[in-house]
Amino acid sequence: MPTLLREGPYRFFFYSDEGDPREPPHVHVTAGERLAKFWLEPVALASSRRLRAHELKALQDLVERHQLRFLEAWHAHFDP
Repeated sequence: MPTLLREGPYRFFFYSDEGDPREPPHVHVTAGERLAKFWLEPVALASSRRLRAHELKALQDLVERHQLRFLEAWHAHFDP
């Protein structure tokens, strides 16, 4: 489960085994028991649990800011 970024209490990552068939590129975010998943192309919230609207907005902004970095890491890991 490679960690892509840590920002404050949030950890952005993806699982090494993303299923078969694998879902499109996405990133998971966690902070304790608060969770979210964002699609990367285009950036959009896929799911969330225990996160408030203002947190989700801030997280989406971070995902948008680091979208290229996250996509490069995804493709390097899954499509070497």
